This record gives sequence, structure tokens and C-alpha cells, in this order.
Amino acid sequence: MRSLNQVLVIKRWQHGYESRHSVLGIRNKANPAEGVNRINDTAIHGAMRKRELEMILQSVKPFEEPDASLEQYMTPAIIAADMLFEAYRKGDIADLKVMDLGCGTGMLSIGSWFLDAGMVVGFDASEKALETARSNAAALGADIDLRLSDIRGVEEGADTVVMNPPFGCQRSHADRPFLEKALTLSDCIYSIHMAETLDFVESFCERYGKSIFWRRTYKYEIPHLFSFHSKTKQTVEVAAVGIR
Repeated sequence: MRSLNQVLVIKRWQHGYESRHSVLGIRNKANPAEGVNRINDTAIHGAMRKRELEMILQSVKPFEEPDASLEQYMTPAIIAADMLFEAYRKGDIADLKVMDLGCGTGMLSIGSWFLDAGMVVGFDASEKALETARSNAAALGADIDLRLSDIRGVEEGADTVVMNPPFGCQRSHADRPFLEKALTLSDCIYSIHMAETLDFVESFCERYGKSIFWRRTYKYEIPHLFSFHSKTKQTVEVAAVGIR
């Protein structure tokens, strides 16, 4: 397995199958020509593997000029890695088309690519955020498609949607358009929400014939980014959920 320092110096021309799997160190030892062994429990559940993904994602740069109206808070690498690894373990990422709605600086998109997604498309309404996301992807050698678009304008489907929508701190129910769009575009969604809103999320999903099949709560530290923040940082409880 490569060290984090080695990951950070991957050259841009190393995009593709070989580079991402050698970075994560999970090539099939029995027959290297066959590539990654996705069935092997040691490869999938190895403690170092999720930790290595987290370390890679820690190098993803944040928003240069975060926009309060868009609630541009960085998804913590530890939460992103945990949710994405769970999706991968359940067979919802490898070889599939993954879409990231409101991709920001690319945290979930890049993580999905490192977990063998066949295709990754990230959408965001902020060109500044996408510029940072493209820079992050290039630095890590992640071959992902990043597009400027309000999520309401996204029409193509995907096998899996991953997202960390706005929590609604500035605009009530700001996560609702994201949920609605994801539920119409995919049969499988992994999303992050305020833990206190999970009853709403669950009832909203039921309208589309879907339900939460997995959930995990985390402590999320919101840093002092905007003038209206009165504390150096605030800790809230968020929940990652899987929806089918």
C-alpha cells in the first residue's frame, strides 16, 4: 500500500484503473492481472483500507470563498470515507455510475472514484467550487466529470447518488430539492442530513416508495466561517443514511 505522501504525488497521466487501485493497495494478490478482488473480505474489510481512503480525502482542499447562501461547508473526510466505504461494501459503488449532487470541492466524487466507481459525475451550481474540485481531482489523479448545474436541471439517472445537501440553516428545507431530485434519478441514495430531521427524511422517502435501510450518526463540527457565526465552532449531530 502506498503512503499518503506517495498518493499526493501521483502524476496526472496516471489516471484510470491501475493508478487508483495501486493507491488503495487492494489488487488481487493471487492473480494481479485480474485487477481488484472485490469479493475478498480481507480486501473489503481491511481496517487500513478505509483509513487510507480517509487520509486521501483529508487532502481535498476546502472552499476558497464559501458562500453562506449555499451553505458551503466542507464534508469531513472521516464522515465521507465512512459513508462511501459503507456504500462500497454493500455493492453500491464499484463499477457503477455514481452522481454527486451538490459536489462542492469534490469530496464525495473523488472518494467514489477511489472506490472503483465505473463513472462519477458531480454537479454544482458554483463555478468557484467546481474550480477547486477540478484542482483537487487533478492533484489526486481522479478521473471524474464535474459539471456546472443547479441540481433542479439534472435529468440523467445514475445507479447511485451520493450527496451532502444543505442542512437548511439559512433556508428552511433547503435539502428537500436535493432529496426530491435524487429520489427521481436513482434507486439508491447515500446522503447526509441533520440527525433531528430524519423523521422528515424518512416520511419524504416514503412518498417515492423508498425507505432508509442504513443510518449512522456523527458529531459534526461547524467551523466559524461566516459573520453570523457567534462561536469559534459549533458541534451538531448529523446522520448519514442509505435509501432504497
